[in-house]
Amino acid sequence: MSGKLLLIGYKFNVSASDYTQAVTPLADAIAAVPGLRWKIWPINEAESTGGGVFLFDDAASMQAFLEGPIVAQVTAHPALSDFSVKHSDIMEDQSRVTRAPI
Repeated sequence: MSGKLLLIGYKFNVSASDYTQAVTPLADAIAAVPGLRWKIWPINEAESTGGGVFLFDDAASMQAFLEGPIVAQVTAHPALSDFSVKHSDIMEDQSRVTRAPI
């Protein structure tokens, strides 16, 4: 079972250092989300963008996360805007060949 991939992106309107400091406390709460296998924290300082690449066990876990308090807190933060949320299945065989952590 490969799970569900979730990609969230957004712009931040503070320095990259301030952004990093603001989101670091969320790491433990996100790590404790039921059904979450892992999260990667992308950042592009030049374009002031951040977000996450998440792998969930299943669609129900992913949907619960999207409807839960962490996403509500992030989307309400005044330093963040222009949110993009995409999700997809995973091509398991090809991903294993390229050493994806599925």
